[in-house]
Amino acid sequence: MTESMEREEQKRLQEDLINLLKENKIDAFREEFLEMHPYDQGQFFEELDEDLRFALYEMLSPEEMADIFEQVEVPEEDYQDLLSEMHPTFAADMLAEMSTDDAVDVLNELDKEQVASYLTIMDEEAADEIKELLHYEEYTAGSIMTTEFIAIKANQTVRSAMQILRREAPGAETIYYTFVVDEQKHLVGVISLRDLIVADEETMISDVMSERVVSVSVAEDQEEVARIMRDYNFLALPVVDFQQHLLGIITVDDVIDVMDEEASDDYSKLAGLSDVDDTASNNPFNAAKKRLPWLIILLFLGLMTASLIGRFEHTLNQVAILAIFIPLIGGMAGNTGTQALAVAVRGIATGEIQEEGKLKLLIREALTGLITGGFSGIAVTLIVYVWQGDLILGALVGISIFATLTVATITGAFIPLFMHRLKIDPAVASGPFITTINDLISILIYFGLATTFMSYLK
Repeated sequence: MTESMEREEQKRLQEDLINLLKENKIDAFREEFLEMHPYDQGQFFEELDEDLRFALYEMLSPEEMADIFEQVEVPEEDYQDLLSEMHPTFAADMLAEMSTDDAVDVLNELDKEQVASYLTIMDEEAADEIKELLHYEEYTAGSIMTTEFIAIKANQTVRSAMQILRREAPGAETIYYTFVVDEQKHLVGVISLRDLIVADEETMISDVMSERVVSVSVAEDQEEVARIMRDYNFLALPVVDFQQHLLGIITVDDVIDVMDEEASDDYSKLAGLSDVDDTASNNPFNAAKKRLPWLIILLFLGLMTASLIGRFEHTLNQVAILAIFIPLIGGMAGNTGTQALAVAVRGIATGEIQEEGKLKLLIREALTGLITGGFSGIAVTLIVYVWQGDLILGALVGISIFATLTVATITGAFIPLFMHRLKIDPAVASGPFITTINDLISILIYFGLATTFMSYLK
């Protein structure tokens, strides 16, 4: 089936389901709807208006609704509205049926009073598990881990471990890896489901488990967790406290969400935005409110650039043709600075640049700036000479290009590395910020050289 045919089929199915909702045909709707993949159910839910969502709540159980809500991707502030549409008991039961980490993600978007209300109504066991995760700081391993995992003891047999696996598997997040603990619940090993299946039933777990188990601290930053799981190709990663007690696990689906979240966050900062993920919102005032702080900062930096040009008014009055090359030099400096910035931020974000690699990066970018600046400077010198018939002017513009590209490349790499050293997110050294800083540098270099060699210009 072609992609266009699949889209048509999906559209037809959605129309049929909406009609069944409107006609209140419960059995027919449930038969069709519950055969869909949870992701498709979530997409269908997001397209419904408020009246149809009310009808949907009447036709589904909290457990069925939990599968859908785990797939819903809406702006953070909308979760509060969606939950308020449901009967409080229904909403609490739904949250209790969700994976603990997903339920915590939703509750983190609500007011403390609402969270307390849902936890009071909720099943006590589920509420206790959620409360445990709510204590952890956001964006840490503890905030994205799940407590729905299976742990077995090192001093038991494979037979008894398989019995535990069969009994607890329905409520576990994953069973492909089973983590092994001692009597004090310290993490001591890991064993795969495959190794459990092929091992002799009377073999002790301690004899077949791997003791080389990689874990993360409960306070570890989620970005570092994502990097570890990417590097080791793990499906699950255990989370421990400072005494190596096993607290929970982080599964690959949660890490994919983290990677998407971190990439969007870095992209928004590189663009000087804070609303890049808010595409579902149609409120221009909210978007403007989030973008204005950066724009105001850049406005003042731009005024500094204009003021700097004003200081060289005498030079411009004597050699007016210098003005036509200002956008060229400023634009080239901004472009090369942003390129170096992207390389540095990516290296820091992926963990490829460690402390000893920062100096190498700066040296490499400096040499890159020298090479690109040299070739660009020679090319501009020849072009300006042929165009204006003035070799001195061509040399001035060429040397300015050479100097600004070299300095801008070093600046673009240095600023994020410096911010990272100060424990500041390097992505805040955004493209617009670097571009404006390099405008200042390029103007200073260009007009400084022009003033120095003004007597040689025509």
